[in-house]
Amino acid sequence: MHMKSLIVLALVAACGPKSGDSTTPTGSGTEPPPPMQDTRTAFEKRLDAACDALGPTLTSCAVADTDAKLASGEITKAEHDALTKPEIRAALDKDWRTKCYQPTKRSSRQIRVLEVCREQETECAPLQDCLDNLNKQ
Repeated sequence: MHMKSLIVLALVAACGPKSGDSTTPTGSGTEPPPPMQDTRTAFEKRLDAACDALGPTLTSCAVADTDAKLASGEITKAEHDALTKPEIRAALDKDWRTKCYQPTKRSSRQIRVLEVCREQETECAPLQDCLDNLNKQ
C-alpha cells in the first residue's frame, strides 16, 4: 500500500464513530422508551389508591351477600352462579371505580374516609356503615 492510502485509513479509523457514541446504532435498535411520568396530583394519586383498594373488598362483600341469599334459599344455584361469575365481579369493580374516582367531586375528607374505612373495617356491614360517611357533611 502506498503511504497516502495508509494515512487515509488511519484518519478514517481515528475519526469514525466511537463505541458508545450517540450516533452509533445500538445492537438491537429497540431500546425501551423512557418511563411515562405520572402527572397526577397527590390528591388524585391518593383518591386513585383508595378507590382501587376498596373495589375488590366491596365486590367480595357483594359475593358474600349472594352466598347468604343462596344459603337462605332466596336465590337458586344458577342465579348465584350467574351473579358471581368473573365478568360480573369485574363489572362490579369497574362500576365502583367509576363512582368512586371523581377528583372534581371529592374532597380530602372523603379520601380520608375511604382510607380509614379500608384500614379499620374488616367486616362487610361495618365497612358499608363506615362508607356512609362519605357524603355526610
